[in-house]
Amino acid sequence: MSRDVDWPVRRMAMNGRLRQAHEVTSFRRAVILVADGVGCGGAPDAADYGDAGADTLGNIGRATGGLRLPNLEALGLGHLTSIPGLPAAPAPRAAWGTMQEASAGKDTITGHWEMAGLVTATALATFPNGFPEPITTALAAAAGRGLLGNKAASGTAIIDELGAQHMKTGRLILYTSADSVLQIAAHEQVVPLGELYRICEAARLIADRHQIGRVIARPFVGQPGAFRRTYNRRDFALVPPAPTLLDGLRAAELEVIGVGKISDIFAGRGLSKSLHSEGNRDGLRLTLEALRTFERGLLFVNLVDFDMLYGHRNDVAGFARALAELDGWLPELQAALAADDLVFLTADHGNDPTTPGTDHTRERVPLLAFGPSVRPAPLGTRASFCDLGQTIAQALGAPPLVRGTSFLAAIAP
Repeated sequence: MSRDVDWPVRRMAMNGRLRQAHEVTSFRRAVILVADGVGCGGAPDAADYGDAGADTLGNIGRATGGLRLPNLEALGLGHLTSIPGLPAAPAPRAAWGTMQEASAGKDTITGHWEMAGLVTATALATFPNGFPEPITTALAAAAGRGLLGNKAASGTAIIDELGAQHMKTGRLILYTSADSVLQIAAHEQVVPLGELYRICEAARLIADRHQIGRVIARPFVGQPGAFRRTYNRRDFALVPPAPTLLDGLRAAELEVIGVGKISDIFAGRGLSKSLHSEGNRDGLRLTLEALRTFERGLLFVNLVDFDMLYGHRNDVAGFARALAELDGWLPELQAALAADDLVFLTADHGNDPTTPGTDHTRERVPLLAFGPSVRPAPLGTRASFCDLGQTIAQALGAPPLVRGTSFLAAIAP
């Protein structure tokens, strides 16, 4: 499959959509902070996904005896769901609301793509019973290595189960989850990173034929009984099927900087720069560094630890600590903002660590909008994540998206 990075921009220009750009407003930069997996419950279709009762923030608060997040409380997080220890601020400093996902699914790709204006109407392929023979045969041939596992499993659990056998035989650990993912785990001393990435690139071509959302390289290190996954993970995503907010911003000659796995999620499309991060703390550092250098456009940040380290491992205490770390960092962010900056704090799906499984959970996600000149206002429950992308397009004077309703009028000065 061709991965021509510039085709969406050219297509938009040829369609004349640049002539239909939103009127330029007083905002110069926008920041999306995706707290990966931090849902706030209440999705009307949660039961359809087996997630009735899922409420990441609320359930963590109940399980820990109450959360203490004073900066998030001041922004209005307590208005979004009932969170023990975190009351609804009487006068929030941010505009506050929630978003429901219109796409079919509850994974990283559908959530991020929808923020950028793409609704996935038909769910991407999943393989709860493992991958069929046409996929495994093609993958083994492309990799030049045998396979182990081939089942739905927790990433840490399957490494503990099969890691020693992998180190002895050199066979790759193949697994999936409830999401549309093909994951390949390998020890960095058995399969060098370059080889693992090459194998995953070949797997991406196979996955394209079966509408699998992501191929994920899952390197790990250590010895049996003490294996540890590393931040050398890479995601190889399905190419977005249509232009996104990112493409529109680039067509309008604005910068788009991705922090964390944003570039992987969009298959490299629509970004002017990508900054690899090693977890939340590093992502927060890179966010502040980027704010010191870029002039106009979008800074799109994924904070992966909530999901990868805590949600998928049912680590309630770790999840709560990560929330506190984000809360403690927010004053630094606010001090770094210029008068014409606009920040959105949200999530791509839920990952309730209090539920029995280790998969993502179908939930509403937070929507907090703030900045020096942003007007606090109730935003209600948005019918689609696309509303976020449409608002950013309008705020930055970029072409309007096909989907979504802007709420800029409610928050602009």
